[in-house]
Amino acid sequence: MSYTSSGAAAGGAAAAHAAMINATKASGTIVRVNNSSFATILNKSDKPLVVYAKAGFLSSGFHYLTPYRGLCFYTKSSELLNLPSSAEIIQANKIWIPS
Repeated sequence: MSYTSSGAAAGGAAAAHAAMINATKASGTIVRVNNSSFATILNKSDKPLVVYAKAGFLSSGFHYLTPYRGLCFYTKSSELLNLPSSAEIIQANKIWIPS
């Protein structure tokens, strides 16, 4: 039995966990909501900011983010959402949300 390989695996797991914690800290608080709740949040602002991106390689659809009262709200949809005409819209190359 080799203690080096099990120690290296434990070290790798600890590093992966630390990276996940740091990603969550960097992204702040992200609240996942359904499309209807997302639309309700957008309608509470006069000129909401919306960042969206087409889903990645293995999935289809679209990802959306909007800030509101210090939180960032996220939803995903299989189709483009109907956004308010007053919204400031930014198209991103990719949106990554820690799981």
